[in-house]
Amino acid sequence: MNTPPPPAASRRPARAAALAVTGVLLVAACSASGDRSDTTTDSLGKTSGARYRIALVTHGAKGDAFWDLVRKGAEAAAAKDGVQLTYASDSDGAGQAELVRDAVRDKVDGIAVTLAKPQAMKGPIAQARAAGIPVVGLNSGIESWQSEGLLEYFGQDESVAGQAVGDKLDDLKAKHAVCVIHERGNVALEARCAGVTKTFGGQTENLYVEGTDADATSAAITAKLRQDPTIDEVVTNGAQFALSAVKSVKASRSTAKVATFDLNKDLVKAVQSGAVQFAVDQQPYLQGYLAVDGLWLYRTNGNISGGGVSPVLTGPAFVTKTNVAAVARFAAGGTR
Repeated sequence: MNTPPPPAASRRPARAAALAVTGVLLVAACSASGDRSDTTTDSLGKTSGARYRIALVTHGAKGDAFWDLVRKGAEAAAAKDGVQLTYASDSDGAGQAELVRDAVRDKVDGIAVTLAKPQAMKGPIAQARAAGIPVVGLNSGIESWQSEGLLEYFGQDESVAGQAVGDKLDDLKAKHAVCVIHERGNVALEARCAGVTKTFGGQTENLYVEGTDADATSAAITAKLRQDPTIDEVVTNGAQFALSAVKSVKASRSTAKVATFDLNKDLVKAVQSGAVQFAVDQQPYLQGYLAVDGLWLYRTNGNISGGGVSPVLTGPAFVTKTNVAAVARFAAGGTR
């Protein structure tokens, strides 16, 4: 059941005024082990006299540039809409769940959340709904957002994106691909690689790496390429991992090509030079923007994007050497 927007009298003007003085909403961050080393918390969009407070809670790992794009989009929407935005992330499922509970306890006006590990999020999302707080999904969880009772979802269908990559590899005459998964248990990454396997006519295998350790990731890809010289394509699930794969190909003296999901300004340069064949852009800036703007529209006008029955797709779109110039200037500005 969708949470109805509250009447104007229920928007806690006294609390909003207090927030205008403090200008900061602190969200406690923790992981299941109590180690906060993989947790980041920031307050964004601190608009004086903000009418609504929205919490964006993701599974983004510390130092992952992808999430900078999501945050920039969310911040732009918060500035436009005049809301106070808090960003918090934890790559650990239990830690992310606790961040959502913190937002519920703080009685925010809306929560935008990623569902990379849906089972971990069931409880806190149910608590938010019980408290009358609308929740929207973004980036991960396209198979779970409706069953979890979220109002809207903004992202790409990862299975469809993976299948498109599989078709692309066939067009490129690849024969043996390794799909690099940098976070175990992340349903979006698994769906991408499963999609590649479904449509690619050649051989596909998954390689699991420790994505929070760049050196370990590079070493694992290098070792795999040395072990099996028949691998002619490395597919990664993030721009920084694609750049690591390029180095691994050189270190292993492999002839494999590199392709990836997602992009950033450095990856754009790699596509321009031909070091990376192509990238699949899911437009993370747009995901963050739409999630915050969607909550604001729901609160102010009762709008529900997709009618609550269909996701709002932000990808996939292929970025290749032939069309990369069209996005290069936006990537240089940190929004693609």
